[in-house]
Amino acid sequence: MVAMTATEWITQRETHIAVVLLVGDRAYKLKKPVDMGFLDFSTRAKRLAACRREVELNRRLPPDVYLGVADVLGPDGEPCDHLVVMRRMPDKRRLSALVRAGEPLTDTIRQLARLIAAFHSNARTDAEVSVDGGRDAIQARWRASFDQVRATAHQLVGADEIAEVEQLAMEFLAGRESLFESRIEGKRIVDGHGDLLADDIFCLHDGPRVLDCLEFDDHLRWLDGLDDAAFLAMDLERLGAPLLADQFLRDYLEFAGDRAPMSLINHYLAYRAFVRVKVACLRRDQGDDTAATQAREYAEIAGRHLRAGRVRMILVGGLPGTGKSTVATKLANALGAVPLSTDRIRKEINGLSAMDSSATGYQQGIYTPEHTERTYAELRHRAEMLLAQGESVVLDASWTCATNRVLAAQVARRTHSQLVEIRCDAPASLAAKRIQTRAANASDADPRTAAHMATDADAWPNAVALDTTKTIGETVADALTALG
Repeated sequence: MVAMTATEWITQRETHIAVVLLVGDRAYKLKKPVDMGFLDFSTRAKRLAACRREVELNRRLPPDVYLGVADVLGPDGEPCDHLVVMRRMPDKRRLSALVRAGEPLTDTIRQLARLIAAFHSNARTDAEVSVDGGRDAIQARWRASFDQVRATAHQLVGADEIAEVEQLAMEFLAGRESLFESRIEGKRIVDGHGDLLADDIFCLHDGPRVLDCLEFDDHLRWLDGLDDAAFLAMDLERLGAPLLADQFLRDYLEFAGDRAPMSLINHYLAYRAFVRVKVACLRRDQGDDTAATQAREYAEIAGRHLRAGRVRMILVGGLPGTGKSTVATKLANALGAVPLSTDRIRKEINGLSAMDSSATGYQQGIYTPEHTERTYAELRHRAEMLLAQGESVVLDASWTCATNRVLAAQVARRTHSQLVEIRCDAPASLAAKRIQTRAANASDADPRTAAHMATDADAWPNAVALDTTKTIGETVADALTALG
């Protein structure tokens, strides 16, 4: 055992729900007699049950740390309270301490991601557990958090900031029921840890020890494995280690075999940040003045991830030769969105490969109004399925018909997705030159087709006009700016 000073030999730490006594090589946790609504330790019987449950649940991850439950005896020799007894972990090996010290942690983070993914793969998952990973359950948790601390959060963070977090969280959930159903079907909802924080993880020479899972409410521990992992990623970000946070999530998803959309990842990061906003507000209500700064920090993280995780339907249109397909492809790559193209869909549904030529006169062959209507209908159908699964989409089409844009907007509303409309513009002479010199692609349009389309095009007042005479890098940068 490492030598300790007298102060280090016996010391005390306190949270909003417990007092931890550190004595030699042991740690003793005493639960406070509090009732916070979401947890109730108000009676000795409830605290005893919580202590026993804490030991039982935490032994799933570090079986050698949680030693048991001890009684606290009163003057009459009878139990008056109870303690969770643990091996004392070295403070210097806390993950949070190592992060703050700038220690190289790439291998440690990967090892931790493997451990958590393996823990989730062996965790309980069944119909009872899975209900708590559904869309309605997540929505209820968000709303409960807002309701519990709204007044304090408005005071510490600001009413506008909290309103934005609430609006964005509810917007995402409203349109993503099928995404959460697919997570349940994929058995992603597990009896997890529920409170993964860097302060409670110790990186020892023989592997990490993950302590202090959430024991007071099973329903808060029954969650998507990604939700569980996001808590630690969010905490690493809050500690000023965003690269480690990104690595942990990438490694976790790899080991878990999980292909979750970025929107869901961002949503869970935001949710976990707001859980800490709630904790900070509760601590402030208990008299901890330092909690105000933490509430603001966590609220900023929540808002940032909710904005990054907005599901978007982006229409990229324009006449032939304006560069819309190139812009759409580059923009989709930059955003991690799914690109969908009417040029490709039109040929696919007509049994052709993308590179097969179907050049013909204007509105003839597979370009008649009937074929075009069918093509746009299929485009909308595919987009709606992807949006409901949390995938943003970039829709590459001319969008010269106002009716098609109206129908696309209806899809965006149904899926509660952000609609962005971009029109690529270039002089007719430059567009014609591009058409004549372009490499083989899925488009069959020629300058005559472009001229006819320009004549027939409906006005598009809602679109952001994108000047494509610039370099493609500059043009895409302008498009990203337009997205906000």
